[in-house]
Amino acid sequence: MPPWVLVRDFPAHVGEEVTVKGWLYSRRSSGKLQFLMMRDGSGMVQAVASARDLAPAAFELCGRLTQESAIEVSGTVRQDARAPGGHELSLTGLELVQLAESYPITPKEHGPDFLLDHRHLWLRSRRPQAVLRIRHHLIRACRDYLDERGYLCVDSPILTPSACEGTTTLFETEYFGQKAYLSQSGQLYQEPAAMAFGRTYCFGPTFRAERSKTRRHLTEFWMIEPEIAYFRLDEVMDLMEDFVCVLVGRMLEECRSELEQLERDLKPLELVQKPFPRLHYDEAVGRLAQTDQPMTWGEDFGGGQETALTQQFDRPILVHHFPSQVKAFYMQPDSERPECALGADLLAPEGYGEIIGGGQRIHDLKLLQERIREHSLPEEAFRWYLDLRRYGSVPHGGFGMGIERALTWICGLHHLREAIPFPRTIYRLYP
Repeated sequence: MPPWVLVRDFPAHVGEEVTVKGWLYSRRSSGKLQFLMMRDGSGMVQAVASARDLAPAAFELCGRLTQESAIEVSGTVRQDARAPGGHELSLTGLELVQLAESYPITPKEHGPDFLLDHRHLWLRSRRPQAVLRIRHHLIRACRDYLDERGYLCVDSPILTPSACEGTTTLFETEYFGQKAYLSQSGQLYQEPAAMAFGRTYCFGPTFRAERSKTRRHLTEFWMIEPEIAYFRLDEVMDLMEDFVCVLVGRMLEECRSELEQLERDLKPLELVQKPFPRLHYDEAVGRLAQTDQPMTWGEDFGGGQETALTQQFDRPILVHHFPSQVKAFYMQPDSERPECALGADLLAPEGYGEIIGGGQRIHDLKLLQERIREHSLPEEAFRWYLDLRRYGSVPHGGFGMGIERALTWICGLHHLREAIPFPRTIYRLYP
């Protein structure tokens, strides 16, 4: 049998006889020719079966193949600019591994619930494959950016004894006679890591029990969270800005064909260049007063307000100095205006809203104790966290970027559920 070659590697094997192992995506017939569109996970190729070149039994089998049947084929790689991927395979052999039953996902239009119920099969289709390939490249770009700049990956736990982002969105579980919670963020545990190593990050799943039905929310999502000792708000915002510019540039360079397959308008992504506009929360409220999405000082943004703000600019924006009352207990207040927190959100354009949140953390022991009490949190559960303010405390900060939110914006998707292999929402735990 000829050597097994992946479709993506065909350019290096033109004129050679190879074996491809994969699945039938579609089939059409033209008399003594059968055209088998085949996928192997690395790409798509059209395999041309001729009654002249194949044994009669093999050619007859071509006509019986059903969508998603598993097959192994051999043939000669031909360069053809008209073919998908620029190459096709002239078949000399065909073996059936498994004849698929009637496949439930057909070329006809299917509703989102049907496709999500069959997500385990829908992953084989062109659109989700393009999205998940971009997701893979985005995650790799995130880690490359931080690794190349001296950040150490320090994993944060998923089971935690306390809340990070408020007690109303916790998933609680029994833990050997104690209460434990699924992590809302890895940030609290990155703070001791940053005190040990200076610059760290974690990347993993996070959980929010939010009863939200919007297209921007999932109950399980993935975040990348850098934390840096001696960083203050301005330095955190500088990092957010540079991080996003590099990521978008990498996606335009590495995933242009997948973005085009998704029919993504690339012009807004090409405008993602420094500097980003930076708006104090006061200015943001003033701007919103001139739109159909006004808000009162002290409120947090809703999706409508974020969209109305970003429509005024051609690139992402940074909004900073939010009211302390809408930010987490650990956020450092402004020394001149304690009612404002030294936090910032990065809002993506085109109506996609917040993709990054972060800022400077409280480093004073007494102030942090006060905030814990104000938020009615159990101080005993944060004893270890308070220790960081007892032994060598320094100003520090960081941020968290939701992979799905960033991916949804970069790909131009309508809903976050497309940006993760198996989405979890308040109404979906299957498959």
